[in-house]
Amino acid sequence: MNRFVNHGTRVFVEMALAAGFLVPVALGQKPSPAPPPSAPPSRSPNPTTANSQPVQSTQDRVMFLLGRVTTSDATAVPNDAVVERICNGAVRQQVHAALNGEFSMQLGSKNDSYVDATAEPSLRSTVANQNSELGIPRQELANCELRAWVSGFSSSVINLVDLAGSLSSVDVGAIVVQRRTKIKGLTLSASSYNAPKDARKAYEKGLVAEKKGDLGNAHKYFGKAVEIYPKYANAWYQLGTVLKKEHEQDAARTAFTRAANIDTKFLPPYLSLALMAYEAENWTSVLELTGHILDLDPLNHVAGYVWDLDPLNYTEAYFYNAVANYKLKKFADAERSGLKAEQVDLPTHFPQLHLLLGEIFARKNDYAIAISEIQTYLELVPQAKDADQIRERLAKLEQLNGSVSSSEKPQQQ
Repeated sequence: MNRFVNHGTRVFVEMALAAGFLVPVALGQKPSPAPPPSAPPSRSPNPTTANSQPVQSTQDRVMFLLGRVTTSDATAVPNDAVVERICNGAVRQQVHAALNGEFSMQLGSKNDSYVDATAEPSLRSTVANQNSELGIPRQELANCELRAWVSGFSSSVINLVDLAGSLSSVDVGAIVVQRRTKIKGLTLSASSYNAPKDARKAYEKGLVAEKKGDLGNAHKYFGKAVEIYPKYANAWYQLGTVLKKEHEQDAARTAFTRAANIDTKFLPPYLSLALMAYEAENWTSVLELTGHILDLDPLNHVAGYVWDLDPLNYTEAYFYNAVANYKLKKFADAERSGLKAEQVDLPTHFPQLHLLLGEIFARKNDYAIAISEIQTYLELVPQAKDADQIRERLAKLEQLNGSVSSSEKPQQQ
């Protein structure tokens, strides 16, 4: 591989790396659901007065949406299935499906806009008896639809514009989820299907607690799940995620390692371990972990730009792999992984990727490409703390590129 042609370019690379440009950018979080609609006006104590408003019959209100989540290939529904009610494009309510895929969504202001962990249909009659005024007017559901969210699956949609029947409990039928066949590696471990009922219930409670930011209970429930079923790879992975948030690095690494050892095709713990190795600058370990992930990525053998809808972020693995190769002076491999990351990262989650590629191409004396990559970085992060230093380096590369262009021009006769 060619060396830098002058000291200025070498300084650019060394200072860029030393300045810590290669720290991954946190991905955007899903916005909170819209606030619930205001409660309907209470009944008038004297409905016969002239100024009284007509009262809507409870028969015109829907109190429960009942249904089930099924898979297109008739396999078991993963136990992290969540059913969402979306109205006018905003998520208004979520419930976890039961272990058999059934769900019961209680409607009304008391249950809007939060994750309901009690999706068991048997609970609906008890709640209904407590408050007969719950529910939503049938016409208000005209702009709503139901869909399921399951890791590694895409979902059908049930439109609620025409609800059949006039009862307060409506069976909407089945929401069908289809496995994304693109995925060669798994985002849900097959070991979860063998977990006993008590372990799965503890795992589900842990998911709800973690979603609410209750790390203490999430830790407790995930810990209980792996205690009941030590081969529960998903629970070990989620436990590691909680431990990392609690800044228990060693314990988190142990949990991720347990998950990876249980199921070598379950890739999220490998990615988490790769991130921890990246943060520790253990570049050999980064290469080993990301290499395992990329071996299972079908897009590794696809040319051109691809919008990757896989819930596992392969872009992150390619990025870590490129940085590790660069640090270990394997520049050709770094270029290969960096370009692949660029091909699958159309949403540009990693602006630092372009800075890394700029350094790689500058080392090859490909100044025009290096300039383009660094300009892209500055466009994505114009307010970066070191933006002024990067612009100075960019100006030096532009001078070098100008000198090369001049030397290549044919001399006049």
